Amino acid sequence: MFEVQGSIGAVRGFRVAGIHGGLKKSGAPDLALIVADRLCVAAGVFTRNLAKAAPILVSQEYLRTHAQTIRAVIVNTTCANALTGKKGMDDARQVTRLVADGLGLQAPQQVLPMSTGVIGTLLPMDKIASAIPQAISRLGQDWQAAAQAIMTTDTRPKMASVCVETAEGSYTIAGISKGAGMIAPNMATMLGIIATDAKISLPIAQRTLHTANEVSFNRIVVDGDTSTNDCVFLLANGASGVAIDKPSELALFERALTEVCVKLAQAIVRDGEGATKFITLRVIHAQDAASAAQIAHTIAASPLVKTAFFGQDANWGRIVAAAGRAGQPFDPDRAQLWIAPGESLPNSGHGLLLFKHGTVAKYSEADAAAIFREPSISVTLDCGVGGRGSAVVWTCDLSREYVDINADYRS
Repeated sequence: MFEVQGSIGAVRGFRVAGIHGGLKKSGAPDLALIVADRLCVAAGVFTRNLAKAAPILVSQEYLRTHAQTIRAVIVNTTCANALTGKKGMDDARQVTRLVADGLGLQAPQQVLPMSTGVIGTLLPMDKIASAIPQAISRLGQDWQAAAQAIMTTDTRPKMASVCVETAEGSYTIAGISKGAGMIAPNMATMLGIIATDAKISLPIAQRTLHTANEVSFNRIVVDGDTSTNDCVFLLANGASGVAIDKPSELALFERALTEVCVKLAQAIVRDGEGATKFITLRVIHAQDAASAAQIAHTIAASPLVKTAFFGQDANWGRIVAAAGRAGQPFDPDRAQLWIAPGESLPNSGHGLLLFKHGTVAKYSEADAAAIFREPSISVTLDCGVGGRGSAVVWTCDLSREYVDINADYRS
């Protein structure tokens, strides 16, 4: 019915820009602006870190009062504007005023701010003030430039889009995201902006974004850290004229939005700092869905598990041990563990059985090592408790390059 693309053409009623505003010493793009030509219904999901950055707090404040009149999102890199006190809050609000004034908007509350970069540093307000008019003058349909302008340690821009055909016509859902390190659920060091020209109500925007986020951005792990700045916005301007107001249309919209979010989330894991492997981790037969997710996240965040993948060492004991310490029902005497090459399960079952009912299974070490040498690996764990809970989490390995990147992050 539709196919998600890794690129973006145009989204009716939206314009974007990505420029170099003098924030990055390298001269790379460092400031992005997304603007709607009409009022948008907007929803957001945010980090659960208690040390929330100023732009998170300001965006939450604005969405409480202006969620049906949003017009723009402004994103700066290099500075997270986190743990910066009253000055940081004042600066975040001033950024929205500058954008609102430049676009001729009625209120700064119609602009949602985003920041990413080093914690504890103040925004370079003089540079941002000079950059905003430049960004406004460059507004167009270059979504790749906008995606590049929100990158930090990312090695490539992340984009996804889908065109959905309906009896009323077609609509587009498109998104950009950034993230490569400090990635863990609730949410991660990642930013996401998703725009659609479909017409949806605020309750639908809020519900579908939360549902899609739960099985996408909240199902990725790079290093187990949760940031101060994570957020994803969904903006809907209705420019297509296609209204999402019937159950069948809502189901289709939610599926399309979820697939866009999943593609963006997986792109973050594939671009994990220093990552050499993409891991799909499935947990089945857990007590319930929440239990399965907790077990999967514990395994995915384990440094011992992640370094075993990097070292191409089929050390299944680390995976089972991580599952056992997740604080959820788990029966090693009935549990089973399989591995398989690639991102999809083989037609014959779950793959190569490594562990079964409390002890090592009969398998070839050479076969296991060959799978661990693959760039993409699927892992399936049966928790052995007979429940219906299941979850899928995407993660990557932990390499020496990850240490190098993060040791030099502020320099």
